[in-house]
Amino acid sequence: MVEIMEQYEDFLVQTKHASGNTVASYMRDLHQFASYLQELHLPLLEVDGAAISGYMSALHDRGKSAATISRCLASLKSFYNYAVSCGRKDLNPAMNVHVEKAEKKLPQILTGKEVELLLEQPKCTDLKGYRDKAMLELLYATGIRVTELINLKLSDVDLQVGYIVCHDGGKERVIPFGNQAKGALIRYLEGTRAAMLSDPESPYLFANCQGQPMSRQGFWKIIKFYTKKAGITADITPHTLRHSFAAHLVENGADLRSVQEMLGHSDISTTQIYVNLNKNKLWDVYAKAHPRH
Repeated sequence: MVEIMEQYEDFLVQTKHASGNTVASYMRDLHQFASYLQELHLPLLEVDGAAISGYMSALHDRGKSAATISRCLASLKSFYNYAVSCGRKDLNPAMNVHVEKAEKKLPQILTGKEVELLLEQPKCTDLKGYRDKAMLELLYATGIRVTELINLKLSDVDLQVGYIVCHDGGKERVIPFGNQAKGALIRYLEGTRAAMLSDPESPYLFANCQGQPMSRQGFWKIIKFYTKKAGITADITPHTLRHSFAAHLVENGADLRSVQEMLGHSDISTTQIYVNLNKNKLWDVYAKAHPRH
């Protein structure tokens, strides 16, 4: 059992080029299912659909959300697809298992004014201010994930043309950025980065106050700090700026394929949510303004 799980993890990384977060999520779901099977003395490769349905019911009884259960089922379907492809199973036992679909919530986005207010908060009066300004401007300018932001290397940035090269697993995508982000990056690179790094040979673009590469938790705290400072009551996360980037592009006429490419979505249906978000906004405007509503 351990052997095929390790082989599957290698398959996700080497063949599927899945992101680190995706691999961690799939493997966590698989290990938890394997632990459940051990209690029932059922081998991982000998389960049927009834056993998987039973596990889904057990997750529900433990109070897991519909979204968590749905994701777990997707993880198991992926694993057993792999088992079938390498001849370890004849059929995928999870294929005909169905669970309650998670309600798709529209993502929270900031208004243009809220974005401006947030990006105005870092003051370029000290090293931290220059760094924070550059990070926030770049995040909103490109819509990259926080993991991608903190893993950016100096070599991934082309200031002359105005783009970054973003690495997601084994895939790369090129994302342009505008003058506001460019200016903030130039000011940061003029002396702040070198002064903050404990290792002058470090390839990473951004460092924390200890001179080490920035962490997800560290950047999360930065977002929370400036949200509070700006007086914004919405619960903003780093992903809120990614959603806002995409929604504002669609709202201002960007074509969906370009937005999909910049976001790094493998399926355009994922990007479609920003069109729906824009339709909802138009309906709200209509409802408030039309005299015959």
